Amino acid sequence: MNEPTLLQLQCFDALVAEGSFAAAAARLNRTHPTVHAAVTALEAQVGMVLLDRAGYRVSLTAEGAAYHARVAQFLRHYENLQREAAQLSAGQEAELRVVVGDLCPLPETLGTLRRFFEASSGTRLILLFEAISGPWERLNKGDCDLIFHHLDKPSPAIETVELFEVKLVPVAAPGFLRQAPEESLTPDDMRPYVQCIIRDTGRQPSEANYYLIEGAPTCTVPDQLMKRELIVQGLAWGHMPHHLVARDIEEHRLVSLEGRHLHGATLKHYAARRREAAHGPVAQRLWSQLLERGAR
Repeated sequence: MNEPTLLQLQCFDALVAEGSFAAAAARLNRTHPTVHAAVTALEAQVGMVLLDRAGYRVSLTAEGAAYHARVAQFLRHYENLQREAAQLSAGQEAELRVVVGDLCPLPETLGTLRRFFEASSGTRLILLFEAISGPWERLNKGDCDLIFHHLDKPSPAIETVELFEVKLVPVAAPGFLRQAPEESLTPDDMRPYVQCIIRDTGRQPSEANYYLIEGAPTCTVPDQLMKRELIVQGLAWGHMPHHLVARDIEEHRLVSLEGRHLHGATLKHYAARRREAAHGPVAQRLWSQLLERGAR
């Protein structure tokens, strides 16, 4: 039996990630027939049916799911090996990919990155913004070197540096509620009102509730700034990072709804990276600076 080729494994992984042969071909910059032939040949070589083709979109068989988990792990190690070789030959990384989560205070986060990359001008910063489970999904898939986000599920595979806390507070525009905001407001009281929520950018959205009131009408926005504007305009209410609405509350454009039953929260935010990933000298220097900041 011939051994699977790297291209076959890459085509199979891209097909699983994208859900169709056409999308997988576009991701790999290959033709549709090339991807189809590579996956078909892979099935023949491993002696398993990896894909269920009965539906509109291809899906994994039970054997395919188990095999793909190993393929994905192998490709991550291969990419790390390639990256490490490039880093060693060049002396430093050509680029670092950093993901910033939706709740991060941007002046502090981006200011930290600006100061670091001003002194590391030979490495290009690739900056990505994701919401809710999006940052963790990118990190776990190896799509980035580092994320700034709150910690949902501690894991020994991830190392973190605690950097700051973000307070979330439920807010609405004055007059949005039919009754005056009170300490005794309950989730049931808020059910008739439109609740604004952030769109999860992860392909497999988080199962966390994030203060969503079951049965309430909702509107979905892509980021915190648009969410704030909808709330200020009296189109919805929702939980907002306090650093984005502190002045609005102070100047009475928004009122806090926090009370005995309607809670806010304080989320610790971290820099996080994968332990087993190949970290080049620039990435390691950035991590060392973050460790020093977190120790203050």
